[in-house]
Amino acid sequence: MSSEVVSELMREHIVKLVASGRRADGRGPEETRKLTIEKNYIKTAEGSARVRLGNTDVLVGVKIGIGEPYPDTPTSGVLTTSAELVPLASPTFESGPPSPTAIEIARVVDRGIRETKTVDMSKLVITPGEKVWVLFIDIHALDYDGNLFDAASYGTLAALSCATMRGAKLGVPDRPLPVDHWPISITAAKIRNTIVFDPALDEERIADARLTVATDENGDVRAMQKGLTGSFSYDEVRYVISTARRLGNEIRGIVRA
Repeated sequence: MSSEVVSELMREHIVKLVASGRRADGRGPEETRKLTIEKNYIKTAEGSARVRLGNTDVLVGVKIGIGEPYPDTPTSGVLTTSAELVPLASPTFESGPPSPTAIEIARVVDRGIRETKTVDMSKLVITPGEKVWVLFIDIHALDYDGNLFDAASYGTLAALSCATMRGAKLGVPDRPLPVDHWPISITAAKIRNTIVFDPALDEERIADARLTVATDENGDVRAMQKGLTGSFSYDEVRYVISTARRLGNEIRGIVRA
């Protein structure tokens, strides 16, 4: 990702706004942007979803094939996640190999899915040690206006929830991908001494620290990712987690619908 320069005038304007409990787009500190999800967006994929979180637009496709398990997990299916940030989505994205940001987004999404056991990988075994179902999750940013972490996470969960395992190669009926748990990712940004949730692009640009928390339907924390060079205090981390639980319950209903 190429470097960006944010004018000090804009920086101080945003800092003063969030310190007063307001934001440039009219939201409160804990208010997330409008979320819309279109499932089965790509008809040729086994599962797909297009997610719009405010003006951030993400498309996720799930490809399900048959392959060999890893030698150290012979009784488990295979899951791999990748993210692509193309120049179409933002002038700060560049063509070429995956950027550190793209790799981090893929890892954060993948960790939330794995640690929650969203898909019981043991149910994807066809022949132990020889043949299993393999899940490929492809995340594509179409328009970037902040908080790709959460948008990519919602898109991935929505795409998995409507995915189908094609049984033609095995001579068996198609069946839905078994989705057992629903991890919801919530990202907070710390700007000076103020924390805001679902940061928009301008807020991300000036943030000192970022914390992404994934909680399941029971409110248990399943994954966390700290970003940027700033820090959170113990009480601030507790606040982010409690807010992530509350917001996660609201968003989970939208993703499951």
